[in-house]
Amino acid sequence: MNTPRLGERLTALVLLATLLFTPPLVLVFDRPAGGPSWLPLYLFVVWGVVIGLAAWLLEHRSGD
Repeated sequence: MNTPRLGERLTALVLLATLLFTPPLVLVFDRPAGGPSWLPLYLFVVWGVVIGLAAWLLEHRSGD
């Protein structure tokens, strides 16, 4: 496995997770427009996607 590329991809994943969990973006889903708040669903889905991407990056073997 190409370790430098893995490091770059994991760094990009951390930056993406940081962006997705920043307060301005999270607050968009916390303000209900007459209905229920979408914040719990948003947090759960984003959390699952970040964990899924991390697992895929760490388990993916290029060339195998």
